[in-house]
Amino acid sequence: MKTMTRFGSLALIAALSGCATTSNPQDPLEGFNRAMFSFNDTLDKVALKPVATAYRNWLPSFVQTGVNNFFGNLGDVWSSVNGFLQGNVADGTSDVMRVAVNSTLGLGGLLDIGSEAGLQKHNKDFGQTLGKWGVGSGPYLVLPLFGPSNIRDTAALPVDFYGDIWSYKYPVRWRNTGSVVRLIDKRANLLDAGDLLEDAALDKYEFVRDAYTQRRQSQIRGNDDDHGDKGGEKDSDKSDAPAKTKAADQ
Repeated sequence: MKTMTRFGSLALIAALSGCATTSNPQDPLEGFNRAMFSFNDTLDKVALKPVATAYRNWLPSFVQTGVNNFFGNLGDVWSSVNGFLQGNVADGTSDVMRVAVNSTLGLGGLLDIGSEAGLQKHNKDFGQTLGKWGVGSGPYLVLPLFGPSNIRDTAALPVDFYGDIWSYKYPVRWRNTGSVVRLIDKRANLLDAGDLLEDAALDKYEFVRDAYTQRRQSQIRGNDDDHGDKGGEKDSDKSDAPAKTKAADQ
């Protein structure tokens, strides 16, 4: 799985290098991207959204909160590493303290004591770190299943995968089950935003593209780092089809 993720990202970048450009200099791969957006959106409507809706409607809210907090706590570990890599000692330290508090007093991360104690959550990833280091984003890119991205963030995905503590969970069946639950939980948290997008956007593709691009630029500049988020996994990062878990970020 790790090898497939690493080489799959690089292969996709190489394959796209030969794609024809469009009239939009910000989105030279628009033809490919719209096709992937449509694929993801269809898959979401027929599979992920119905499951996420049932999850939200039938599972007790305290269980959903616990799931979100648990995976959010794991995510804080990698976020702290990226905070330090970006030279932001304050944010990195804050995330380390969140992990320490939530893993102990928060019963392994099921409770978000860190947020209650005023420790801010920062959802940093390696794509953002590369941006802080001066690596350009490259063209906008919609990935199958993953949703909105760009060349830089796609190249960073294998590193983010290796930085995800859950990817080392054994036995594999527990890891896979947890990964599915995490995906469903993220999608459930985006149901209302997805409905709003359906109602408000004349062109969903352009709306998601522009929102994602602007948010990533803001994060690289340091103007928007999800400060004030009340724990759990941020629901803003990955918005498009089954990866509606990426609504306006990563």
